[in-house]
Amino acid sequence: MADAEPWKAVMIPPIVQELVTSVQEPPSQYVIPEQNRAALAGSEMLDPIPIIDLSRLSSSTDEAVGHGMEPGFLGEVMKVTREFFKLPLQEKQKYSNLVNGNEVRIEGYGNDMVVLEKQILDWCDRLYIIVEPESRRIDSLWPTQPPSFRDVLSEYTVRCRNIANLVLENLAKLLDLREDYFVDMLDENAMTYARLNYYPHCPKPDHVLGMKPHNDASVITIVFIDDNVSGLQLQNNGVWYNVPIIPNALLVNVGDILSNGFFKSPVHRVVTNAEKERLSLVMFYTMGPEREIEPLSELVDEKTPMRYRKIKTNDYIATLLETFARRTLAIDTVKI
Repeated sequence: MADAEPWKAVMIPPIVQELVTSVQEPPSQYVIPEQNRAALAGSEMLDPIPIIDLSRLSSSTDEAVGHGMEPGFLGEVMKVTREFFKLPLQEKQKYSNLVNGNEVRIEGYGNDMVVLEKQILDWCDRLYIIVEPESRRIDSLWPTQPPSFRDVLSEYTVRCRNIANLVLENLAKLLDLREDYFVDMLDENAMTYARLNYYPHCPKPDHVLGMKPHNDASVITIVFIDDNVSGLQLQNNGVWYNVPIIPNALLVNVGDILSNGFFKSPVHRVVTNAEKERLSLVMFYTMGPEREIEPLSELVDEKTPMRYRKIKTNDYIATLLETFARRTLAIDTVKI
């Protein structure tokens, strides 16, 4: 997606962080239909999300407990994320995702694209940047403030890559594949994107969404969630469940297509909060832009036919962005 052409925007949404300082209630373009509001409260999970001690998956003797990232370092990651969004608007707009005033690119600071006149907007600002490979980074979009931002995010990127590889190796084992099967797919052409999300407090949290329902288009996704404010919800059998806060834990999502549906990428969304801001940092690991995503041949047979058609990574990400704006799911467009 680094080479993708910017999209023509139907409108350029305001920065929500600035908007919230001047309104008593959300503008109409953020308000979801009344019939959808009752479910925003979410239900408590009947079965908890599995918690995996990653140190038990590693054969390395120098692996730290859990994912190996100390609470102090994770605190620094969240600190520089928060400090970036606290910068003056003029400073943040140096990294804007706007091109020529009326076009939107995926990378940069701002909002997601608006492709429909009546599109319902999310109560969220974000910074979206390429972090891997280093040769594909767009240096002008990497903030220089706060001063430690680049070093901290670079170190976090390296550490997250180790976690992604470890998880992928063990998922391959579960499917009776060679250990490095999935890791090898994230080769030198693969791309890793970081999305830093900022959800301001909202005067009417029961009327808006921080982020609309969607599932991810990545091979694997690692999410670092704000320890202080809940808001992430997962959907299961039509019911929305609140994801509990587990301090210093990372949430891992795995894509559907390669495993032919053996692993499921959950549909998820974010609700807002009346009193507190909320932040998250998401790492998306995708195959090379021109590489085709399709169910692995080893996982397709007469009893388990192919459930998804093949599609190029670039095209699937573009489909994700389009369906996200339209409040539909990208995965549904490739189902057979």
